Amino acid sequence: MRPVIALVGRPNVGKSTLFNRITKTRDAIVADLAGLTRDRHYGDARHAGHDVIVIDTGGFEPDKPSGVVALMAKQTQQAVAEADVVVFVVDGRAGVSGQDHDIARYLRGAGKRILLAVNKAEGMVDSPRLAEFHELGIGEPHPISAAHGQGIRSLLDAALEPYGEASAEDDADEEGAPIRLAVAGRPNAGKSTLINTWLGEERLVAFDQPGTTRDAISVPFERAGQRFMLIDTAGLRRKGRVFEAVEKFSVVKTLQAISDAHVVVLLIDATQGVSDQDAHIAGYVLEAGRAVVIAINKWDAVDAYQRELLQRSIEQRLAFLRFAPVLFISALKRQGLGPLWKAIAEAHASATRKLPTPVLTRLVREAVEHQAPKRAGMFRPKLRYAHQGGMNPPVVVVHGNALEHVTDSYRRYLEGRIREHFKLSGTPLRVEFKSSRNPFDDEQG
Repeated sequence: MRPVIALVGRPNVGKSTLFNRITKTRDAIVADLAGLTRDRHYGDARHAGHDVIVIDTGGFEPDKPSGVVALMAKQTQQAVAEADVVVFVVDGRAGVSGQDHDIARYLRGAGKRILLAVNKAEGMVDSPRLAEFHELGIGEPHPISAAHGQGIRSLLDAALEPYGEASAEDDADEEGAPIRLAVAGRPNAGKSTLINTWLGEERLVAFDQPGTTRDAISVPFERAGQRFMLIDTAGLRRKGRVFEAVEKFSVVKTLQAISDAHVVVLLIDATQGVSDQDAHIAGYVLEAGRAVVIAINKWDAVDAYQRELLQRSIEQRLAFLRFAPVLFISALKRQGLGPLWKAIAEAHASATRKLPTPVLTRLVREAVEHQAPKRAGMFRPKLRYAHQGGMNPPVVVVHGNALEHVTDSYRRYLEGRIREHFKLSGTPLRVEFKSSRNPFDDEQG
């Protein structure tokens, strides 16, 4: 599971700036899911080989009993509950406030690893002003400047210290290893029903595997000689483990399940249509590069007119997942499950398929003969050869000259040719370009 870092602190201490610095984005929204306030955002980051989920929260005032501030506090409490590491951000220029003490008191009782980040601390590395932050009882303060990027690396090193050195995950399926299959979708789409139908069980808690982050449930399953590991995102946990203050639907849990999976089944409720939440989850699946199958559940519960509207909605709102097969099922009545399993197997096979270099090179040359890339001023891109640069998702690296001028439309054209030839279904395909370096460039000037 990917480590989760939550950024917590009172308003205007620089949490969002720190979030954008860590995630290397200017936008604090990756998964803005329905049912969440705008004060909790999720992002991806990578540091020292570790893939990390970062949560940005609104200003935290734990003692406010009502109003908007109380709702923001609830969002922050949810983020703390989801996190493996909490970074408590304070303002180095303003010093320690009473509100900081209130937040520190709450965090000390939360039972989480906490790091104290003193923001806006430019030039304060050895300053005695840092000493006053010891009174918060959180531990050694880490002076940082989110705006200028100072101290961020050492802060992340400290946050990820328990996880040791990152080991390269072999996304290409090892011999005999189970296929990790995640079922994702918004609440009440029928995820629990689908998994229980597959298992022939009414209860999932018997398969709860200890030792996984956030009590995520991994269910071993075998079908037609193929072993699977079902990763549930439905929030099915033993009642005694459910935090009352914590929402049943955990976004982090869904994001972790997607990132850990080989194949994702995106389950959509036919009676509700394609929602913003469905589209956001689908977008995250695409960003994570996971193979995906779209399953429209409760298909038996809608009439012909609703079916037509739904299909149009899929075409419009999930246009970026055109490569994903769409299956119509009823988990409750066990309808359409055979074709669904076939689509899952094909998606996994496509994601882990080996693409021989001679075949790729021939495909690229044939594509150029059929339609050459557009000239950009005095430059015309020349595509020479191609090879596979990775699996799950498949990555094709094309080498040549002036390839920085290749348009996005031509990239999509190449992708379509490669996808058609290898019959890649249900997996994203990434085409990258690498231009040959001109050895005379260094000698000029």
